[in-house]
Amino acid sequence: MQTHIAIIGAGLSGLSAARTLQAAGHAVQLFDKSRGSGGRLSSKRSSFGDLDLGGQYFTARDPDFCRAVEQWQAQGWVAPWTPQIFQSRQGQLSPSPDTQQRWVGTPRMSALTRGLANGLSVQFEARICEIFRGEQCWQLLDADGQLHGPFSHVLVATPAAQASALLAANPMLAAQAAAVSMEPVWAVAMGFKQALPTAMQACFVHDSPLAWVARNSSKPARNSAIDSWVLHASSAWTRQHLDLPADAVIEQLSSAFANVLQAALPAADCSLAQRWPSARPAQGPQTGALSDPQLGLHACGDWGPAGRAEGAWLSGQRAAQEILQSLAAR
Repeated sequence: MQTHIAIIGAGLSGLSAARTLQAAGHAVQLFDKSRGSGGRLSSKRSSFGDLDLGGQYFTARDPDFCRAVEQWQAQGWVAPWTPQIFQSRQGQLSPSPDTQQRWVGTPRMSALTRGLANGLSVQFEARICEIFRGEQCWQLLDADGQLHGPFSHVLVATPAAQASALLAANPMLAAQAAAVSMEPVWAVAMGFKQALPTAMQACFVHDSPLAWVARNSSKPARNSAIDSWVLHASSAWTRQHLDLPADAVIEQLSSAFANVLQAALPAADCSLAQRWPSARPAQGPQTGALSDPQLGLHACGDWGPAGRAEGAWLSGQRAAQEILQSLAAR
């Protein structure tokens, strides 16, 4: 018997669960408040090409996730990225000993979630504000006052703060989501018509307002006509400058970037800034997913297991299995 399941959030965890549930023969409807899929793996179009302002890359350790990545590579959704990585400590640059395999979406990070969303029913620009349970099913209310349903199960795959409010029907699940502390990150992108004279393509930064620097144009299938860079501030610096105007953020992080390069930085031909209020979990539940099988209410996301893309995908898989087990027990 086909069951109707709602998933709120079309990031990696929500799409991971949706594909598994649909493959098992169930009718899945996804809702996302954004204009496109991806969550923090989304990309931004700009005058100097597509920019990965959120997740910069992902790694694969879990055997199931490794097999999924191989399938995505065969589909052309992802490719290995082997940058020349440095580290900066107390203003001193040195090659990074980190040699783990990194993967990126091609030709942009959002290509992965766009590929995963293909064949699924996704309603974008739909902000779900509240979910109600009647005697046997769930109804969803969006910001425009429209009701969606009925659904036998609801999976909340949003950032933790949003998830907590949507999980109000089960105070224990809501409290677990509310206990997750998320860290903010300011991201800045800069483009130069003339390439910067450095071999660096990525850098882990310490003792600085910056935490990460990446030559976005060094990633496979990117626009190489512009030397584009993405700078991520540290969460500590971001918390202290959360309400700083974007122009001031660009100015201060550009100065920090020049210190990392140990050279004067030419004026960028284009630049922009984006603030991620919930970029990564400071701490959170390590269960992989939250579930109330009796109510048919579930939650997953990268705010659970370690905050990585791999954790988000595995969390979606765990939630999907919880739902399938609940349906099988009926």
